Amino acid sequence: MIRLGVPSKGRLMEQTFDWFAARGVRLSRSGSEREYAGRVDGAENVALVLLSAGEIPRELRAGRIHLGVTGTDLIREKLAGWRSHVQELAPMGFGHADLILAVPTCWADCDSLDDFASIARDFRAEHGFRLRIATKYHRLVRAYLSAQEVADYQLVDSQGATEGTVANLTAEAIADITSSGETLRANHLKIIGDAPIMRSQATLLRSVAAGDTDQVAAFAGQLGLAMS
Repeated sequence: MIRLGVPSKGRLMEQTFDWFAARGVRLSRSGSEREYAGRVDGAENVALVLLSAGEIPRELRAGRIHLGVTGTDLIREKLAGWRSHVQELAPMGFGHADLILAVPTCWADCDSLDDFASIARDFRAEHGFRLRIATKYHRLVRAYLSAQEVADYQLVDSQGATEGTVANLTAEAIADITSSGETLRANHLKIIGDAPIMRSQATLLRSVAAGDTDQVAAFAGQLGLAMS
């Protein structure tokens, strides 16, 4: 039995259901909205597992699900050496978002990473501690800033509303996912840098550890996908 993990609620779940329906496989919830149970019509030997998008990378790595739908940002953040754990079968064309670095709009002289690095150095000299960047994406942000030779900063964990940390004086900058930028503007933040840290979208992935390659390949073929 192939176990297919998809997001358990919200727009991402609805768009995932639509994506599979367009390929002849109907996914649906069963029971109440509080129950994480589902059903699959149009494909044999496939069981639907409803999970949070953040849980799906872990379940793929452990091999407890064979296939999963989640954002590429979560895969790369949560799975070190992600290519050894999962295979990307298909970008799904929705759930687009950018992981960005943002600073207060009042930082008039901060538009580039060079500006940010200079401000971070001055901040440490003036305050005696490193400039704080609030984020949920420690692995991705640290790798990005290291590649850009930005050193004088510290990452502080944010599990709530990251955009509010600057106003709450718990961080001087943020690194977070954004799609429209409206929340950033509402919190008087601006994006810096010529390009985002990474671009993300919902992706269908196969677990390397789960095995059952023949069954998974057959289901992938039914969806019009090829497994390498």
